[in-house]
Amino acid sequence: MTAADTGTLRVDRTPTAPAQEARADMTDTIDAPQTVQPDETVVRGEPRASHRVRSLLADMTLDEKLAQLVGWWVDQGADNVAPMQGEMATSGDYEEATRHGLGHLTRVYGTRPVDPVERASWLWREQRRLRDETRLGIPALVHEECLTGLAAWQAATFPTPLAWGASFDPELVERMAELIGGSMRELGVHQGLAPVLDVIRDPRWGRVDECIAEDPYVVGTIGTAYVRGLQAAGVHATLKHFVGYSASVAGRNHAPAQIGPRFVEDVLLPPFEMAVLDGGVRSVMNSYAEIDGVPVAGTPEYLTELLRRRWGFDGVVVSDYFSVAFLQVMHAVAGDRGEAAALALEAGIDVELPTGDAYLEPLAERVRSGLVDGALVDRAVLRVLAQKEDLGLLDETFETPPPSVFDLDSAEHRVVARRLADESVVVLTNDGVLPLLGPGVGAGAAAGPAAVAVLGPNGDSAEALMGCYSFVNHVLAHHPGVPLGIELPTVAEALRHELPDAEVTIAAGCDVEGDDRSRIVAAVETARGADVAIVVVGDRAGLFGRGTVGEGNDVESLELPGVQRELVEAVVATGTPVVMVVLSGRPYAIGWAISGAGAPAAVVQAFFPGEEGGAAVAGILSGSVEPSGHLPVSLPRSAGAQPFSYLHPVLGGPSEVTSADSTPVLPFGHGLTYTTWSRSDLAVGSAGGVGSAGEVAAGGSFTASVRVANTGDRPGIDLVQLYARDVIGSVTRPVAQLLGYARVTLAPGEEARVEFTVPTSRLAFTDRHGRRVVEPGDVELWVGPSCDTRETEARLLLTGDVHPVSLDDPRLVAVEVAPLG
Repeated sequence: MTAADTGTLRVDRTPTAPAQEARADMTDTIDAPQTVQPDETVVRGEPRASHRVRSLLADMTLDEKLAQLVGWWVDQGADNVAPMQGEMATSGDYEEATRHGLGHLTRVYGTRPVDPVERASWLWREQRRLRDETRLGIPALVHEECLTGLAAWQAATFPTPLAWGASFDPELVERMAELIGGSMRELGVHQGLAPVLDVIRDPRWGRVDECIAEDPYVVGTIGTAYVRGLQAAGVHATLKHFVGYSASVAGRNHAPAQIGPRFVEDVLLPPFEMAVLDGGVRSVMNSYAEIDGVPVAGTPEYLTELLRRRWGFDGVVVSDYFSVAFLQVMHAVAGDRGEAAALALEAGIDVELPTGDAYLEPLAERVRSGLVDGALVDRAVLRVLAQKEDLGLLDETFETPPPSVFDLDSAEHRVVARRLADESVVVLTNDGVLPLLGPGVGAGAAAGPAAVAVLGPNGDSAEALMGCYSFVNHVLAHHPGVPLGIELPTVAEALRHELPDAEVTIAAGCDVEGDDRSRIVAAVETARGADVAIVVVGDRAGLFGRGTVGEGNDVESLELPGVQRELVEAVVATGTPVVMVVLSGRPYAIGWAISGAGAPAAVVQAFFPGEEGGAAVAGILSGSVEPSGHLPVSLPRSAGAQPFSYLHPVLGGPSEVTSADSTPVLPFGHGLTYTTWSRSDLAVGSAGGVGSAGEVAAGGSFTASVRVANTGDRPGIDLVQLYARDVIGSVTRPVAQLLGYARVTLAPGEEARVEFTVPTSRLAFTDRHGRRVVEPGDVELWVGPSCDTRETEARLLLTGDVHPVSLDDPRLVAVEVAPLG
């Protein structure tokens, strides 16, 4: 009889010696296999486990069950790439640790530089060993980081998520994620630890570059697109960090989140809800945060009651690295690892990553002593086995060895990386110095500068193009002798290619960090001899004190690190036209560079644009690429004005009752192009023709259409942004809220009508009774170049009764673009 005939896994195989020994260990009722129970009625949020999976569970000992709930970090001692890794990571004999099987293999490609071919061969052999030499023969699920591309040596590195937000292009992000997933699947990886759906609240937080935007709808639409792309390639996406992580006090990593339930519901949860309900995500990772004194990892409120019972999520919840043990050692809500395991398991964490610090012996002891209900273990194991079945692991024979060649940075990878980088670069200011080639493109362009000075610490740095979770900055920084493994042209190198007739001279002037000013004079002299000076400043991504931004690299000041501002000001003082390019992982307080007598002629912001980022910046500067990026975060006035979001009520902004001004230097949505635009004739109608123009029942949908024209002499891409303000609410409402957005490409003189179909659920909020509702009343609508400019306006009246919002209400805005003329 075959495994398929019985509905169980490999029951016809003669046990090997380790398997026979395992059978001999079944001495008590807890460890013994249980009688198969008939399939239970599906409970909302519980796994839809097949008969095969339930049969397999019933045949497992306690040790075999717990083995499925943990990971093993093969290279765990290599480098510090996780919080408190040196203090927390366990070590021991790998084969002994896997004698009962294994749930996850942790970052087999992403912990140190390994040859992909050699590691894929090792992984294939290891999966065969788990299948042939453990009693149940269940392969391990392999997970990796994949936020800016698969975090592995020689794999493509795409722009950081903050750049995805600046592109406002979910479709392109989806294609990027599909390519990432394809590389992962080819290498034998099953789960990716991305995307990050934390809504940005404070730019002082080091992990801002891993986030998409300060607007929940932008985070949700782009993050859900990433989920779809990755899972279309057969790799399960993992939402993180659920929930509250980005709302930590003063932007400090792991600090408490002192926030109320309405803020959680209306600001932090919508992106996760969208990715679960509309994206069908298969895994979620808990947040390190504590909310109002209760760690998310230790309460069922979020991971079970909300995620599973309310939203119906039936996938697997994995712990952020060491967060189960952190319930004991950092939050101090558990007295030992066993108690921490009990709290996390009951909360709804199914798998402990990266290793089994708490879910192995400490949890086993509690189960055997009756302190933890074994049904909680079974619940988690069912979810893990169902995931492995869904991924095809329970049927995988591993008969075919992996390929002898991998192309993890193919031409298609680079095309998508370049396009996304192009779309993400934001021109903040421009007095006419850009584009450098002047009117026209290519052979018809005006002559560019004869001499270009590329200055600043990031002008000729490949690492400056990469985010914290890029392999280059996450891992290779610990291995200085290892080649980067991919082509990474710097801004200076790309400018030489973009401007072949110009003499390009390079001078760093200073480092990203530190107070060494000795090289500023040389940089100033280089600028004096140039027609234009490109000063490239910003960040160097790293982790836990290595670098200026990234995980654990929180800051007290939002001034540019080191003496970079002094360098820029010294170069501006020469009189040579200056373009300041900021390559960073957070927005900085650069008001001094945006306006005033000493401001550069132009300022360009690029949030870690990835392997093709140097070429993208050079293309934007020359004019061979039309700029189309827009700020996904407000450009801050100062550190003291934080936290700030454009989604603030009246008293969250400047007013007569405070002398402090939190107004950002540049608003959310701002971004210049090399042409000019007209947005006019905003008109509101009732979707489907129901109701009067300008009126719609609360709970219905309406249309908002606007005329957009390219009034300049260059082709361009306009980001059409539709905003709203709920004038009167039962609770305070934001002064502006993005309802929908669309990228529209128009040639000079072309016009188009852009129509948004908007469900009124986009205006929903949590009322005084904790219900999510749409209230009747007046709504102001406008379209403009950013959240704070009303170029064309209309009004909408929501009528009828208060509409209670359910999961069946639509969450997405549809957009149609029709050419005119």
